[in-house]
Amino acid sequence: MGKKRKSQQVVAPPATPVVEAEPPRKRTLLGLKPQPEPEVVETKAENGSNGAAAAAVVPFRNKEKTLVLCSRRITFRYRHLMMDIMALLPHSKKDVKVQAKDNKADTLNELADLKGCSSCLLFECRKKKDLYMWLSKSPSGPSAKFLLKAVHTTEELKLTGNHLKGSRPLLSFSSEFEMHPHLQLLKELLLQVFCTPKDHRKSKPFFDHVFTFSFLDNHIWFRNYQISVPHQSATNKIDRAALEKMTLVEAGPRFAMNPIKIFSGSFGGQTLFENPFYISPNAERSLDKKKKAGKYQKKVKAKQRRKTYESVNQLEPSELADVWDED
Repeated sequence: MGKKRKSQQVVAPPATPVVEAEPPRKRTLLGLKPQPEPEVVETKAENGSNGAAAAAVVPFRNKEKTLVLCSRRITFRYRHLMMDIMALLPHSKKDVKVQAKDNKADTLNELADLKGCSSCLLFECRKKKDLYMWLSKSPSGPSAKFLLKAVHTTEELKLTGNHLKGSRPLLSFSSEFEMHPHLQLLKELLLQVFCTPKDHRKSKPFFDHVFTFSFLDNHIWFRNYQISVPHQSATNKIDRAALEKMTLVEAGPRFAMNPIKIFSGSFGGQTLFENPFYISPNAERSLDKKKKAGKYQKKVKAKQRRKTYESVNQLEPSELADVWDED
């Protein structure tokens, strides 16, 4: 007779641990709120001793991205300015042109969501003359609208400054940005749009240029400077604290931003601030035309006054007027 088979014991597979989903983090002006540190859970070991096991905390990482795009019928000069700014922002993403007459709030917020961007920088051109710039935090806001003046691209300036592409910039603001509430809000918007996040995959891990924002004549003036350091050799190294040996060389581009309005939402909403000194470009052009029309009217009136004066004060005929007349 054959041998009896041994009964095989079935081993149950180990139970998979249940991982709880992390709660969604709230988005603020400074980015996503970091998660709170988990509480320390006391566990009892097999030998009976009490121990504390602390879970690993994931550090906060800034994942801010800026969507840069323009409206249709933009001129080549303004398009070159947009490309210069995109080259200065390694954390930016581009998209196709949008219609200026469309609903900006819905269209651009959806585009920013598809691209995974939390900020939006829009260049809107009107009448092929006027350039407006929108700074917005998507999708909840706030947003600001500017009129750009004194626009000069990098190619037309031909400055000597030359910094590495993709390096992180230092942002410098004048003291006026701390005196008024609307300037404080604009400072925070400019910080989040133009500041490159740390450890971004397209950025270099050092600083070699400065973005300066100066408030003067109710305008915000933008300049880009390269941080120039004297030549360093192996034996003669410059001290990090010796700032007087460093110089700033302008690299471009440059432009002036005239703030128009600040809204509570993204590309619209309740008006938080309105510039009382703002004059639209159409009003400025109409004033120039009126001045030129006034000059022409003054010339016509001067001619009429001269004719009436000559008709009233006629000269007497001269005695020698007919001397050279032939008989």
